[in-house]
Amino acid sequence: MADLAHLAEYEMSLTQSWRWYGPNDIVTLNNIEQAGAFGIVNALHSIPVGEIWELNDIRDRKKLIEWDADNSKPRNLKWVVVESLNVHESIRQGRADKDEYIQKYIQSLKNLSECGIQIVCYNFMPLLDWTRTDLKFKVAEGSLALRFDWSALIAFDLYILERENAIVDYSESEVEGAKNYFVTLSESNIKELTDCILQGLPGTSEVFSIEKFKSLLKEYSGIDRNKLKQNLKYFLQNVIPEAEKLGIKLCCHPDDPPFPLFGIPRIVSSEEDLEYLVNCSVSPSNGITFCTGSLGPNPNNDLPGIIKRLGDNIHFVHLRNIQRQNGKSFYEANHLGGSIDMYEVMEALVKESKRRLSIDRDDYAIPYRPDHGHQMMDDLNKEIPFHGYSAIGRMKGLAELRGLELGIRRSLSR
Repeated sequence: MADLAHLAEYEMSLTQSWRWYGPNDIVTLNNIEQAGAFGIVNALHSIPVGEIWELNDIRDRKKLIEWDADNSKPRNLKWVVVESLNVHESIRQGRADKDEYIQKYIQSLKNLSECGIQIVCYNFMPLLDWTRTDLKFKVAEGSLALRFDWSALIAFDLYILERENAIVDYSESEVEGAKNYFVTLSESNIKELTDCILQGLPGTSEVFSIEKFKSLLKEYSGIDRNKLKQNLKYFLQNVIPEAEKLGIKLCCHPDDPPFPLFGIPRIVSSEEDLEYLVNCSVSPSNGITFCTGSLGPNPNNDLPGIIKRLGDNIHFVHLRNIQRQNGKSFYEANHLGGSIDMYEVMEALVKESKRRLSIDRDDYAIPYRPDHGHQMMDDLNKEIPFHGYSAIGRMKGLAELRGLELGIRRSLSR
């Protein structure tokens, strides 16, 4: 990282960051400065997936983030991570025009590198990004959280989407649970569930129609887990060597949730998957966005262990907790609550940072952000356009994580 002076104030080793959705975000850059974050995580959401991020557009966004035009002075903010430079479906599906989109992707990386941006997050989730069934789940203290209910997902698949042969993907008990759930839904409930599941990419207001989503699903007929993995490998083997020349670190975000949906395989859901990914093209530029909230719903994922074993390849971190419920269901808990031992995760991250520093790696200040946050307090009176990204809940999470890191750093120094 180029500017590490921000770490001194709190004796930190990791770069505290914040996802900002650009000029349309109701959370302003001044709000973020007040929250105490330094790194900005941002993307040019207005550019269609697959098209080139032009140099002038990147420069304009970087200036907007880092320069306070109203007061004619620099902000204490730096654009440290792009999230996300999305991968076009032609690449994921291995279509005939995939190389054209790979070249556009590389050109975007060249333009980002020229502007000094060195970390780029992406994902390989087919069609949908993160998937939830409830965007306003009320937790015990009255805050609102995001939730994924497995029975609701199956009910949508079987009785609303009516995907052909979907029933073979589920057990008898799962089908029974989905049927019991579905009969309780009103017409408005069905619309709400449909709109929730068929959200488009983050930063957009697009919601797929049932017809559109069915047609998109058909494009994946014949693409099994092995084929999707080969398509990921092809992408990485073509892009990573160019990224390494540019000094850019690419980091793949895990699947969210970490299991197949709608009959389509997901291939970045476990430690084994992450090992495959980093071995597709061995390079310091090929890495992982370590997301606790995406890996966490699967209790078999040993999160501190993954950091210890694959920490060399972690370039960016999302810290979010989840509370596992029955089967594959979960809701997003407080950052220090839930089913994930955030102390063990943070301790492993601090140790990885210290290890890098001990061997003179210049990327020891790994950027992390509080991923999502409960809608709470005054934010309950606001319409939040980007679900999970209200200000107060994330500020609470950042404060908790900052304190946790400081306590661990101090204890390790004794």
